[in-house]
Amino acid sequence: MRRLRFVLLSAALLGTALFSVLAGAQTTYRWVDPASGLTVFSDQQPPPGSKQVVKMGSGEAPGGEAQLPYATRQAAEKFPVLLYTAATCVEMCQQARALLNGRGVPFGEKILSTLEDSNELASKLRSEVAVPSIIVGQQTFKGYEAGAWNNLLDLAGYPKSAPYGAKPSGAFVK
Repeated sequence: MRRLRFVLLSAALLGTALFSVLAGAQTTYRWVDPASGLTVFSDQQPPPGSKQVVKMGSGEAPGGEAQLPYATRQAAEKFPVLLYTAATCVEMCQQARALLNGRGVPFGEKILSTLEDSNELASKLRSEVAVPSIIVGQQTFKGYEAGAWNNLLDLAGYPKSAPYGAKPSGAFVK
């Protein structure tokens, strides 16, 4: 009888511990209450009209996109990356995108389609246009050379590889 109580008590404690772990993994919301102006933390969804809603514990940022690692966020804020490509650039531009995505670098992509676009890139490169070209913060590099691109990204503080489960970047810029 005593052994049965021990087994039941152990099972109850194990069940409680498991429940608390699962409960801790739930989504938490943070928002600014429109009536009081106070910041609210809750496991319930915020009421309509709430400001600055942030969904935490789900691995997503406020915009519904995956949260970037801290080092990547810091580098992206200080040194945003812009990739210039053209519709006629296929193989080299794919390699350029693959390098950036392989490192988990969030980047914008501008496809040169008009003379104005080409002139804009030429003024940033301070030379003739070549695609793909990259701008990391204020630094530019004309053409694709993996070593040079990696050096620019290293100096900007981007991690050397993408975190597990990272999604490809490459938002198009107008």
